[in-house]
Amino acid sequence: MAGTNARTKNALVFVPLGGIGEIGMNLYLYGYGREGAYTWLIVDMGVTFGGEYEPGIDVVLPDIRFLEEERHNIAGLVLTHAHEDHYGAIPDLWPLIGRVPIYATPFTAEMLRGKLSEFRMDDDDLPLEVVSFGARRQIGPFDVEFISMSHSIPEPAALAIRTPLGTVLHTGDWKLDETPLTSAPTDEKRLREIGREGVDVLICDSTNAIRDGISPSEAEVGENLVKLVKQAPACVAVTTFASNVARLGSVAKAAHAAGRELMVVGRAMYRVIEAAQATGYLDPELRFHQETAFAQLPRDKVVALCTGSQGEPRAAMARIAAGEHPHVALKPGDWVIFSSRTIPGNEKAVGRVQNALSDEGIEILTDQDALVHVSGHPRRGELQRLYEWVKPSVAVPMHGEGRHLEAHAEFAEDLGIKTVIRARNGTMVQLLPRPAAIVDDVPVGRLYRDGYILTSADEGQVRERRKLSFAGLAAISLVLTRKGELVADPEVSLTGLPEEDNDGVPLAEIAREAAIGTVESIPRPRRKDPRLVSEAVRRGVRAALNQAWGKKPVCTVLTTVL
Repeated sequence: MAGTNARTKNALVFVPLGGIGEIGMNLYLYGYGREGAYTWLIVDMGVTFGGEYEPGIDVVLPDIRFLEEERHNIAGLVLTHAHEDHYGAIPDLWPLIGRVPIYATPFTAEMLRGKLSEFRMDDDDLPLEVVSFGARRQIGPFDVEFISMSHSIPEPAALAIRTPLGTVLHTGDWKLDETPLTSAPTDEKRLREIGREGVDVLICDSTNAIRDGISPSEAEVGENLVKLVKQAPACVAVTTFASNVARLGSVAKAAHAAGRELMVVGRAMYRVIEAAQATGYLDPELRFHQETAFAQLPRDKVVALCTGSQGEPRAAMARIAAGEHPHVALKPGDWVIFSSRTIPGNEKAVGRVQNALSDEGIEILTDQDALVHVSGHPRRGELQRLYEWVKPSVAVPMHGEGRHLEAHAEFAEDLGIKTVIRARNGTMVQLLPRPAAIVDDVPVGRLYRDGYILTSADEGQVRERRKLSFAGLAAISLVLTRKGELVADPEVSLTGLPEEDNDGVPLAEIAREAAIGTVESIPRPRRKDPRLVSEAVRRGVRAALNQAWGKKPVCTVLTTVL
C-alpha cells in the first residue's frame, strides 16, 4: 500500500540523456509530477564531434527516443549558453519533439537564429522567448530564473529551477572571473541570496574538478596576447574557439596595439562576430580583412584569427598547416598561437596540425609556453566558493568524464555534502522529496549526422567504415546462366588491399580463383538462388584473401542470373 501511495505523490526527477560521463552532447531533463505522468523541462540540446572511431561522421547527438515518446508532456527547452555542445543539436532534434517553446538570453538567441539559417530553417514562427538575466519564467510547473555566470562565451546562465517541492540550481558551464571582458562576472550576490532562500539540490559543472586553485582571468590572457603579438618577428596566426568572443576581442586589440591588420580566416568566426556585434559584445565598428586579402598585406603587419584550434580537418588551421588553404600560407619564422585547450579526444588531430606547422619552420605557442588560454570551467577553489554560497543539501556532479565526476563527488563529500548522487546518462534521479536517489533508468544512446541524414549509431554503416579503414574492400561481380554456368570469369575490384602476396601472386587473381572454385562447388540446382551464391562466394573469397594476406577485407558480391 505504501508503494502505491508513493507513486501517486508528486516528485521532481532529473534525467541526463547526454553530458554526464563525457564532455559534450549535453541534454538534461527535469520532470515534475507523478510517476509515469511527468511534465518535462529540457535544459540544453547539444552535440559532440565525431573522431577516428566514427569515420565520416562530423556530429554526434544524443538519442532522444525517450523524449519523442514524451513529446506531448514537454513544457519547454531552456538554453544555458550558445556553445555547440549545449545548443548545436537543435536543428536536428528539436523538430522531432514538436517544436516546443525555447527560452534563451539575447546572445544565445541570436546565435540560435544564425544556426537555424545555416540549416535553411525558417525562424519567422520560431517559438523563441528572449529572457534577460534576473528574469523568471513559469514554464509548466517550473519557475525558472536566469542567473548571470562567467564562461568562455557571452551570457552563460545558471538556472534556479523552483517547484512546489523545492529548488534546484543547475549551473550550466561557469567559472569565477572578475574581468571576463564580455558578460558581467558571476552574480555572487544573487547566488548568495538564493542560497539563503534554500537550495535543495546543486547540479554542477565538473570539468575542472581535478584541478586545485582558481582559474586565471580572461583579462590576463588579453594582456599577454598584446605582449606576444608585439614581439612577433613576422606573420602571427591565432587559433581559438570561434565562440570565445572575449578572446576574439583580445586578439583584435592585440593586433591594433601592435600596429597590425586583423584578418579573419574561417566561416564560423564570421557568424560569431556578427552575433556579438548585434548584441553589443563586440564593437560594431570593429574592422577586419577577409582571408582573400592575405597576399596583398605585408606579412609582418598581419594577425590572422583562424578557426581550427581542435585540429578539425576542414577548418582553416588544418588547411594552412597542410599547405592547402587557397589564400593563406605561412612561412618559416611565422608564429601560430594556439589560444585554446585541447578537448579530450582531439589530441591526435591537434598534434598532427602542430607537427605539420613545425616541420615548415613555424613557431608554435600553446598554453604550455605562455598564458594564452584560460579554461571556462571551475577549479576546486571556485567549486568550494559556490558550495559555500548556495549551501545545497544534495549534489549531483554533471558535465565531465568519469574521472572529473568522481573527483567532484569526492570533493563535495569533503565539503560536508551528505548526499552526493553519482548519476550517468540514462539514470533517473529522484531529487525531491528526499532522500534523493537513483530510482530508474531510461533508454539512451547516440545518433550520427551522416551527411544530411540522421541515423542511429546501431545502424552499422560506421562499423563498416571502420572495417574498411582496417582491411579494405573486395568487390566481386558474377554472371550466371539459368543452368548455373559462369558466363565469364568474375570481375574483381580491390580497394585498399596490396596488389600482390609475398610470392608475387596478384590478390585480385587469388580472389577470382576463389570465386570460381566456390561457384563450382555449389550444386547446379542451387546456383539459381543468387543470394545463396553471393553469400558462399563472399565467404570463400574472404577466406582466401585472409590466407594470403592475413586480413579479412569487407567483401561484397553481386550475382546476376541471366
